[in-house]
Amino acid sequence: MGQFAERYRGRRVLVTGHTGFKGSWLTAWLVELGAEVTGVSLPVEADGDARHWTALQLPVTDLRGDIRDAEFLRGVVAAQRPEIVFHLAAQSLVRPSYRDPLLAWSSNVMGTANVLEACRQVEDVEAVLVVTTDKVYENHEWSWGYRESDGLAGHDPYSASKAATELLCDSYRKSFWQERGPLLATARAGNVIGGGDWAEDRLIPDLVRAVQAGRELEIRSPSATRPWQHVLECLSGYLLLGQRLLEGDRACAEAWNFGPSPEANRPVAQVLDALQRHWPALGWRATSSDGLHEAQLLYLDSAKARARLRWTPVWALETALEITADWYRRDLAGEGPATFEQLKRFGEAARQAECVWA
Repeated sequence: MGQFAERYRGRRVLVTGHTGFKGSWLTAWLVELGAEVTGVSLPVEADGDARHWTALQLPVTDLRGDIRDAEFLRGVVAAQRPEIVFHLAAQSLVRPSYRDPLLAWSSNVMGTANVLEACRQVEDVEAVLVVTTDKVYENHEWSWGYRESDGLAGHDPYSASKAATELLCDSYRKSFWQERGPLLATARAGNVIGGGDWAEDRLIPDLVRAVQAGRELEIRSPSATRPWQHVLECLSGYLLLGQRLLEGDRACAEAWNFGPSPEANRPVAQVLDALQRHWPALGWRATSSDGLHEAQLLYLDSAKARARLRWTPVWALETALEITADWYRRDLAGEGPATFEQLKRFGEAARQAECVWA
């Protein structure tokens, strides 16, 4: 039996935000699994944040539009009739949300509401998985992980809008899909790393751009601790959860954490030093903060996913950092994306570790 019990082979899948970092990796994996994928994203520049997507040249239905446009989204879902929807499109960065808070609120809350409403009108939709973030929790700077039952809140517009997205999804579950209709789950992951991320104001993309410019990267909060994980780790959780939803497991229609092992909770400075061992050209130095609030300590407890889904991380953080550095080094050398090679390597490691989905 293949990955995820062959549950995605021949399935009609809609991915919103498919040209982004997570979205492009997820779409590549779904294509490998034999899914018929439709992607919806904003128009992109080939040399911008969507460089990874552009380089992959995947055989999918590639649509452009804004999830805040309810009529457009209803038309897409009605025409494509997806069986499962992975909703990743969002304003996904903390610091830009301070500059344009209305974009964060309208994209993350109303954009998600438009997705759910469009799915409510099409009987073919069996499952919806909405991706939020580890930052939906009311952060007490605890030294232990947050569980799905902990309170939701958010200081910055990004975190608060994602917490509101969780409440929105819970409302749709209870109001419309309690006993019938699509099974709706939400997924919360940690700080995701991996090749192909070119977004602004993210640690590793900024570091790679600094290398290209021949300068050191200035780091505002080197002591801030985050749950670091390779992008394929959380995506394996999303796909495993999606498999269970497609199998009709109504008990899975709720919120889930997909965080790394406890030893992968590291300060920013340690992660940068580890990356530098794999790529000596990377350089950084600490600088003063600009005063915008960001959490300093944030952990996820993924015990529920481990116990009930039997999901588990595959790569240690050191391996994830090595893989990430190798992807960017090769890409900058003009060798093209190592995405499918690394996807294969991840699958082989998962089989050796006897992961349930592999």
